Amino acid sequence: MRLAGKVAVVTGASRGAGRGIAKVLGEEGATVYVTGRTSRECGSPTGRPETIEHTAEMVTARGGRGVAVRCDHTDDRQVRALFGRVGEEHGRLDILVSNAWGGYERDVDDAPVWELAPEHLDLMLAAGLRAHILSVQFAAGLLRATRGGLVVLTTWKVNKPYHKHLYYDVIKTAINRTPVGLAEEFRPYDVTALAVSPGALHDHDVDQTSEWARRTETTEFVGRAVAALASDAEVARHSGSVRTVVELAAEYGFTDLNGRPTSQWWETTLARRNEHAGTQDAH
Repeated sequence: MRLAGKVAVVTGASRGAGRGIAKVLGEEGATVYVTGRTSRECGSPTGRPETIEHTAEMVTARGGRGVAVRCDHTDDRQVRALFGRVGEEHGRLDILVSNAWGGYERDVDDAPVWELAPEHLDLMLAAGLRAHILSVQFAAGLLRATRGGLVVLTTWKVNKPYHKHLYYDVIKTAINRTPVGLAEEFRPYDVTALAVSPGALHDHDVDQTSEWARRTETTEFVGRAVAALASDAEVARHSGSVRTVVELAAEYGFTDLNGRPTSQWWETTLARRNEHAGTQDAH
């Protein structure tokens, strides 16, 4: 219960990485506001069955306190109201995990820019980059007043190898740049801001004997990364950076649910990056 008494907001937490992060923060004793568009009353715009209420119940079952708040993070009024409610009910915010992302409502397949749909760019901008920035902006008053807080933007650590999907590559690069500015602006308030990149994920309730489950990591692996950061008294050294989950696992000594500090997917990805870097150096 390293986070007992702490208040957290995890956006886009009805499923995926957000759900995994919320569950682990609850396991560590935090009160977690679980936000997203998908509720039992309204359903999912993509037809998915998971809801914010179910995630909140999981948080509570783990030992924390889960609070489900329906919030469309493309709607400024709803985002303001969310943080207004947190302020009214607790007067503080220790951990903000900005995870909402609309870019996967369409497939992010390799394709030249002339074949991409502009509507997909709009999704990544509005429910991705803009949602990240405005969540931090509207939470800033609480974060500054609380001091010693943590802001985590979930991302993908695009690197020199081009992703082969221009929209995705550019938007993720912009998200990865955002903590640089946030670190500067929040420094006087002792608030740490960074981006954290999970790898390919699977939910814990999928068939663990499947090839996909064996190759990838659970959503709780990134949750353990966020919990480790939130529990670190010297976390400010990470401010302004982009860290992968496997880097943080090596530093803090945590593992995925299978006991491994990495996954086959990460091992393959890092090998490809190193190979690309070697080729570039040769040229």
